[in-house]
Amino acid sequence: MISSATSKSAITRLPVVLLLGTTAPCRPALAADAPTAVIEQSITVLGVSTLPAHDADTTALFTGTPGFSAYSAGGVSALPVLDGMADDRINTLIDGVRMESACPNHMNPAMSYIDPDMVQTARAIAGITPVSLGGDSTGGTIEIRRRPPRYAEPGHVLVTGRLAANYGSNADGRGVSGEVTVADDHLSLRWSGAYRQADDYRAGGDGGIVRSTSFLAFNHAATLGLQGRNDQFELTFGQQDIPYEAFANQYMDMTNNRSSFLNGRWTHRFDRGFLDGASLELGGHWQRVDHVMNMLDDKGGHSATTGMPMNTAARQAGYALDLTIPRGIHTVKLGTSFDHDGLNDWWPPLPGSMMMGPGTWHNVNDAHRDHEAQYLQWDAQWNRRLSTELGWRNDIVMMNTGPVAPYSRMAMSMGTMPMDAMPMDAMAMPSDDAMAADAFNAAHRGRTDVNFDVTATAKYLITDALDIEGGYARKTRSPNLYERYAWGVDAMAAEMIGWFGDGNGYVGNLNLRPETANIASFTLLWHDPAQGDADAQRWRLSVRPFTNYTQGYINVVSLGALGAGASLLQFANHDAESFGVDVGGHARLWADRRFGRGTLDTTLSWVRGTDLTTGTSLYHQMPLNGVTTLSERLGAFAGRISLSWAAAKTLVDALRDEPATPGYALLGFGASWRWRGTTLDVGVDNALDHTYVLPLGGRMLDAGEGRRALLAPGRSVNVSLATTF
Repeated sequence: MISSATSKSAITRLPVVLLLGTTAPCRPALAADAPTAVIEQSITVLGVSTLPAHDADTTALFTGTPGFSAYSAGGVSALPVLDGMADDRINTLIDGVRMESACPNHMNPAMSYIDPDMVQTARAIAGITPVSLGGDSTGGTIEIRRRPPRYAEPGHVLVTGRLAANYGSNADGRGVSGEVTVADDHLSLRWSGAYRQADDYRAGGDGGIVRSTSFLAFNHAATLGLQGRNDQFELTFGQQDIPYEAFANQYMDMTNNRSSFLNGRWTHRFDRGFLDGASLELGGHWQRVDHVMNMLDDKGGHSATTGMPMNTAARQAGYALDLTIPRGIHTVKLGTSFDHDGLNDWWPPLPGSMMMGPGTWHNVNDAHRDHEAQYLQWDAQWNRRLSTELGWRNDIVMMNTGPVAPYSRMAMSMGTMPMDAMPMDAMAMPSDDAMAADAFNAAHRGRTDVNFDVTATAKYLITDALDIEGGYARKTRSPNLYERYAWGVDAMAAEMIGWFGDGNGYVGNLNLRPETANIASFTLLWHDPAQGDADAQRWRLSVRPFTNYTQGYINVVSLGALGAGASLLQFANHDAESFGVDVGGHARLWADRRFGRGTLDTTLSWVRGTDLTTGTSLYHQMPLNGVTTLSERLGAFAGRISLSWAAAKTLVDALRDEPATPGYALLGFGASWRWRGTTLDVGVDNALDHTYVLPLGGRMLDAGEGRRALLAPGRSVNVSLATTF
């Protein structure tokens, strides 16, 4: 963990190929030229990650980063975890926009909406997030930004682009991506697109095929950039189509997901008057998501009269206004924003089914989660050694939903007894879900949460070789729409709710309070006294202990058993505590003209989370784990060999039937070669084809698997080729 301003390793560095052989000189966008007045303070996860060339999931950008892990889900939909805090507890920003999952299983999380090949920078901030980056961040913040527009030098025209293709032997994974830019010194037009597809993957050793792991995804985006002397305007329109994505640890699969979005940003730099040197940024966004779930072939398939159709429609819109004012050693940032998230979740009746009919199940009916916020942040660079950051943020979260309805009001529709054999009084008896719907509709459903965040961090350079950075934050998060408004209590309905991969059924709670996290952490960073780029340092070692005490942590209580190890659970506020340590190290082993440059990088992470109300372990806590990588670069050649490992997972959440998992160690290696703007990369993952279980993978819920722990992929030989023009 180090400050993002003091080391480039605080930002995930992506394997972006340099644009060579263009038709004219080019220069970056205006924003890239803007100076930074002070060191931005943030408790940032340490680690430099290189995206596996074949990986379709954007969460892979953080592979090997201390403190980061992911819930295993579909091929492009893993859910992020920072220091044991996951998913909605992490404020995930795509080009400055917070994006919500529009699915009761969170099959379409924020990072699934951008292909990894479109990303320029990816930053993970664990725990203490600057208030200027948003609220709802009791676990931290992930910030993803695509490549900015490129412009030509005055009097020139720029035509440039890139094309990449990749293949992975396991699951027959394949993909193609590319982009084209045409620009002069004021106007830039860019198109980018990506195709990703894979079959069901094979587990290591004798694990066999892991069913319900295939996917197909398309991403397209067009960006218009305009810039003048002090202004820059950027407008991106995009669309994503996922015709199918299977989920081994869910009862359902994604059978279609289409998203259209529009994201604009205008930046103005002042060069006179009181605001001389200040910058004003105005952003606006809109997104439409139409999401469909059912069962793919591995789970029995679906037709007009089979399966279980489930539909979700989401609409998101909002704006953000930010002003940055530098004054000598001080910089003040202030801003306001508004985000509207609208959701409609309904399950159409299945013709001829007594269980799923005759009417439509209205799961979340015309709901909204509106978020209004203001913040004030003060950064100060007191001298060469000391910098501080203080921040305050107020968030008002307003939620409501309309009346709901079950498939039918009669109990007979939820059973298997023939109609002519069912007692008359039972035929007239309302079902449990009908009574639950009546109680839900009769209740006052509107909720308004008034939250506030406070951050205080400081960084001090003790010596030229030793830095210390630390701080405290009070962070809040309001419940999501499903945590508050999921109302079905029947087994079939409840098991359709939940993004945890455990096969349990979940029921919402209108009385949930927001979470309030009290976070403290500090980092000691020892490094080569040489100043400048962190990559030029011969060695460095970072140790970051942290603790997070969360009041009102949204966990669960049991409402009863559902059979086969599953339970009916309801969301409830408890108190919880997490603590742990992240360690990162780097050493340059050799560097000369004959043998090139060799480096050794290693990371280690440990976290322990406890529900203080029940005394049990929190769900999905990664066991002790780490990665060690030996790299060599000599001219156009680069090679690597890595060992990634995790200890046995023995502390589990028994209430959710979380599986214990054995430890593992995986060997991987690869090499790349560059020539005139073309890069060839070849690598092998899980080279020894080890059979192992994903510690955060949950249960395999495919028919016939018996709720086994989810097996991880076996050996894969991966090849990628990228070229620029």
